Amino acid sequence: MQEIMDKERAARRIEELREQLNYHSRKYYVEDNPEITDFAYDALMRELEDLEAAWPECIRPDSPTQRVGGAPLDQFEPVTHAVPMESLQDAFSFEEMEAFDNRVREALAEAGPVRYSVEPKIDGLSVSLEYQEGVFTRGSTRGDGVTGENITANLKTIGSIPLRLTEPVTIEVRGEVYMPHKSFFKLVERQELNGEPPAKNPRNAAAGSLRQKDPKITAQRELDIFVFNVQRIEGKILTGHLESLTYLKQLGFKTLPFYTGCDSMEAAVAEIRRIGEMRGELDFDIDGAVVKIDDFSQRERLGSTAKFPRWAIAYKYPPEEKQTVLREIEVEVGRTGKLTPTAVFDPIHLAGTTVRRAVLHNEDFIKEKDIRIGDTLLVSKAGDIIPQVVGVVAHAADSAPYAMPAVCPSCGARVFRAEDEAATYCTNAACPAQLLRHLIHFASKDAMDIKGLGPSILRQLVEKGLVHTPDDLYALRREDLEPLERMGEKSAANLLAAIDKSRQNDVYRLLFALGIRHIGLKAARLLAERFGSLPAVMEATAEEMEAIDGFGAIMAENAAEFFSLEESKALVGRLQAAGLRMDSDLAKREEGEQPFAGLTFVLTGTLPTYTRDQAAVLIEERGGKVSSSVSKKTSYVLAGEAAGSKLTKAQSLGVAIIDEKEFLKMAGLA
Repeated sequence: MQEIMDKERAARRIEELREQLNYHSRKYYVEDNPEITDFAYDALMRELEDLEAAWPECIRPDSPTQRVGGAPLDQFEPVTHAVPMESLQDAFSFEEMEAFDNRVREALAEAGPVRYSVEPKIDGLSVSLEYQEGVFTRGSTRGDGVTGENITANLKTIGSIPLRLTEPVTIEVRGEVYMPHKSFFKLVERQELNGEPPAKNPRNAAAGSLRQKDPKITAQRELDIFVFNVQRIEGKILTGHLESLTYLKQLGFKTLPFYTGCDSMEAAVAEIRRIGEMRGELDFDIDGAVVKIDDFSQRERLGSTAKFPRWAIAYKYPPEEKQTVLREIEVEVGRTGKLTPTAVFDPIHLAGTTVRRAVLHNEDFIKEKDIRIGDTLLVSKAGDIIPQVVGVVAHAADSAPYAMPAVCPSCGARVFRAEDEAATYCTNAACPAQLLRHLIHFASKDAMDIKGLGPSILRQLVEKGLVHTPDDLYALRREDLEPLERMGEKSAANLLAAIDKSRQNDVYRLLFALGIRHIGLKAARLLAERFGSLPAVMEATAEEMEAIDGFGAIMAENAAEFFSLEESKALVGRLQAAGLRMDSDLAKREEGEQPFAGLTFVLTGTLPTYTRDQAAVLIEERGGKVSSSVSKKTSYVLAGEAAGSKLTKAQSLGVAIIDEKEFLKMAGLA
């Protein structure tokens, strides 16, 4: 009886917590009016998580704990929309808007007065949200308008999408998922830190985030949504669009931030102009304004063409372009060592903001447009957010072609441009401008594998001036670490132990950690195996490196160039003085210690504990070879989750297929 009472009390408390958390989520994400602190919210969430863990039978799909959960998906299931998600007819001039108005009024001459709604056209990804008796059950992309993809798990990560409505209504709504500008800039910063290509604009970033197979990745992107349409509803009659928007807000949806009713096209055009003037002040992208007939009965009477409804039209704003004079080209060094030229010009007002700078990308971009200091430029904003140089209007009388600097503007080291790339790079791994990104790579799992030394801790160490080059990591003390955010006495001790342990890593890991261009984990291993120690690698010529089987000319040139720099020699000397291991076991391995000698492996899918690069290193350390394609000569295919065509081909050829567990037994590691 006591157990039953405990469960009953827990169930009641779980329901109370759900209601409180859903209420506070709506106040925070939808109404932008939080009533409790983040700390208090987190405490409620932790209590709910603990109770649901104790009584898992009480977990429901609409629980706030289910916003991010479940394993990554292999693919998205197709969804056939009960109501087609139509696209809109575009207009690019106010004359086209007047023509639309004339068609509408002629068709509805006997149907009473025409009233329009005008609202911003959010530049994001259109989605459908379905609710059964007030509970969110499924979300999908627009797709082709008839068939989309089920992305329910990813949509649940968006805090402004209610998991339970304020009324138990069965309804399907349409909304636009977007990435706020502040989230976009944070994403780009993270991508640059990780050496990834940055997202081009918020819309592409939002679309890519929603189609992530792992909802946990989507959750990191800080997406948002505006709901703007009722697709279908049961048990309630709505007569107009403006009425429906009010009702959607009552249900707990985050509706469009502003919209208005207009009794004439003249008033609608005035509202379109007003929205256009405020574009630059918004924290989200819009690419137009949508004009819709408000009355649903009039919409039904007009119907749709094969492509779009006759009762709505989207006015698309033309890109705003202005002329200005280029005063200077500044060259900035990014966290990957890439030199990026930036135009500095006389201030101009574009899309609601004052603009003074625009990225020029690389030397080829400048040459292609023949951009010179003193030129009159034509500048616009891509997606109303990122300034860009459209072209040159006129050269200055005494202008000269621009040339990229021969040395790094941050540290003075030589720069180089690879034959197959448009970008120019600094050659100095210790360049201050690259420090944080280089330290993140140095401490990463495939490099020195310093557990607990992530980007957040490294950023603090750099900002506090405690670390200037990688060797400074090995001089850190407990009193340096304990004051850092999220770092206590025990965490500091664990991190210092991890740093100390990394001193004993095989030197191929250090070679990879140094961040030499084109020298990956496999190439680092080849160098260590061939030369046996880091001093020997530093003394080797490019020709000697290129003679290694599997080592290319570009890799050899980059490695030789890197070790010829005084900055690199000094860094290695300091690392050696810090006690890091300079030799390799790979050069000492006997033939009898190579269980994979003569065997060729192909890797496919996602392994439970190892990355494919790590597994490849294990294979090569033990005398085996790794191939990218399956053939009759393949000895084994090491297959993980979501293995694709390589697994199918191996099965057809009768090649032996093993999993990670069997692989580790063969390697002598299990």
